[in-house]
Amino acid sequence: MSAAATGTAKPISLLVHHDRPDLFLNLIETEFPGARVTCCLSYDALAETVSATQPEIVLSYKFEPRPYPRVPIFAQASVRWVHCGGAGIDHLAPWDPAQATVTNSAGIAAAAIAEYTLGAIYALNMKLPGYMRQQAECRWRTGEVTTGSRQTLCVVGLGHIGTAIARLARAAGFRVIGIHRSGDANDAVDTVYPTSRLAEALAQADHTAVIVPLTPETRGLVGAREIATMKPGGTLINVSRGGVVEEVPLIEALRENRLGGAVLDVFAAEPLAADSPFWALPSVIVTPHVAGSFTGWERAAAEVFCNNLRRYLAGDPLTNVADPARGY
Repeated sequence: MSAAATGTAKPISLLVHHDRPDLFLNLIETEFPGARVTCCLSYDALAETVSATQPEIVLSYKFEPRPYPRVPIFAQASVRWVHCGGAGIDHLAPWDPAQATVTNSAGIAAAAIAEYTLGAIYALNMKLPGYMRQQAECRWRTGEVTTGSRQTLCVVGLGHIGTAIARLARAAGFRVIGIHRSGDANDAVDTVYPTSRLAEALAQADHTAVIVPLTPETRGLVGAREIATMKPGGTLINVSRGGVVEEVPLIEALRENRLGGAVLDVFAAEPLAADSPFWALPSVIVTPHVAGSFTGWERAAAEVFCNNLRRYLAGDPLTNVADPARGY
């Protein structure tokens, strides 16, 4: 419950957890000049800072190093609301919703990740990994490329980002099928399948984009069985979390040329180890978890938080409330 809602004069106590708070702190202080704001610049100092300041609200942004440590926020009973600057909240779970509400910034990176995904598909269709290797070797060798106008894209996960990917791909001429845990209709795709029919959908797809949160339910969702059912020559784009796709069977399928390629932005362990086979696989593009890191994302996330803080102070329901059981 906020100070405004209880009618007390006590200012809101807000803890901002990020290593570069200046990127968005000015907006918060301008919008809410009466708030008592404390910053914590590391993970190591977070537990001590939460204990010392007893914040009512925590604004938590993920930052290096990866993997992200479990965030020790909920041990302090004063914490009533935690807002995550990104969409993923797997580093926060589990929590007791009776103690605190968790919200996220889901949707702010949807356009950026949709563009990344479509760009990844085009890069694979145009055989850019091979041509870039040829360029590094100063070697001229022509070949054929593929167009996407008659191809099928399977989007695994139809949240904010998955829906944005589907809309952009359909506008570009792709047939789009989607995977949703319930199989409910979605006007952004041509056909929706429930998760139980994932293998059936993968068998139809020239390209598969994986964009689901990492939860106990989705860990290993795309495993050896699913990879084996993928269309021969199909490609995989992973912009979710590394644990969703099993890496060993994916590497085997790529080495054996059963799949045509992959663009991977996330991995089970980050940073990706120097001896990982993914670096050297000729049909793979590796990026360092940057698909959603568009210029100005911190400000966009701060605006989502400020809009919710106005609702909190007014006693109105918050938006983007995360479900600890579902992971988003």
